Amino acid sequence: MLIDKANDCLYTIISKQSFALSFTGMVKVAVTIAEIARVAGVSVSTVSRALSNNDYPLKEETRNRILKLAQEMGYQPNLVARSLQNSRSRLVGIVVDRIQNPFSAATVQGIQDGLQSARYSISIAYSNRDQNLAVEAIHSFYSRQVDGVIIINSWLHTYNDPVLAMQDRPFVFVNRRFEHFIHNCVGPGDRCGAQLATQHLVDMGHRRIGYINGLEDWIESQNRLSGYRDVLEKNGIPVEEALICHGDWGVDSGFQVTRDLLAQEEPPTAIFAANDMMALGAMYAIQEAGLIIPKDIAVVGYDDRDFAAWIRPALTTVRMPAYEMGLAAARLLLEQIAGEELEDATQVPGILIVRESCGAKAPQSARITGEGH
Repeated sequence: MLIDKANDCLYTIISKQSFALSFTGMVKVAVTIAEIARVAGVSVSTVSRALSNNDYPLKEETRNRILKLAQEMGYQPNLVARSLQNSRSRLVGIVVDRIQNPFSAATVQGIQDGLQSARYSISIAYSNRDQNLAVEAIHSFYSRQVDGVIIINSWLHTYNDPVLAMQDRPFVFVNRRFEHFIHNCVGPGDRCGAQLATQHLVDMGHRRIGYINGLEDWIESQNRLSGYRDVLEKNGIPVEEALICHGDWGVDSGFQVTRDLLAQEEPPTAIFAANDMMALGAMYAIQEAGLIIPKDIAVVGYDDRDFAAWIRPALTTVRMPAYEMGLAAARLLLEQIAGEELEDATQVPGILIVRESCGAKAPQSARITGEGH
């Protein structure tokens, strides 16, 4: 059963603050409020009021003495009991396609760091790019009474059952956007990123720039294509549909469509691919044709995957702000949990990393500027 698979791959990562045990060669029993009260010579309710910092009138001298004593005794609050009192689990579910994906790993780290100050723990389920597994993981999380769910790189591309089920619960999509819930999404400034990459090629003197897009129904593809068109139109360069190709985000698709581009009577002098995997495929096709990068044709990708700096020539690419998007997603979810009204989608700017494949004379980097769309 799919639900069994989702549960099998579900595990909890407890943040350091969640532990009430201290270690000095052996495990010590957690300090309780009652023990602090006994040592301080006050009632349990007085200690509780001092530690919770509520508005109940309490002598400042007594409050400070209790706080100092609690610190010296190594007191840690019982988050489970506190969550029961507040009707919150202090747990956030994360659905991720594959943790091996460097983008996903960095995003999860950003989420965990962003939730840490609010004393939240995270639980992760892997969908393995299986839409049904993602659906079951979401339902499993809500059956466990998590306070919210963050979905990274979801392969859910439509407004469907799992999203409907979440309408009364806080949730955030990272790197995936839906028209109906645009305010619940965190993503890169894709249109701005494509503008920066394309403008860089124009500044390098290119006028025939081929573009390899991702899957057409993905909003990321649509935004990056818009950014490509924006720059050509702004610079008075005709947009030639023959120079726009569609891949599936994979290396092989980049390889195949680049073959087609190179076979044209007047092939492009530069290629901008909507992700690094397709850019890698484009580089293979160019080298197979006996051409030299960037002498004969320049290449720019998008994502800044780990291999981008190590292949030769090193790939110029737009770096995805994965960690920063994780931080933003955590903030957005905490705002929802607190009942705050959300505004528009959160777009996090990326960086153009200039390396050898575009023909630049020296490595450099430039931040994406301007407003996203």
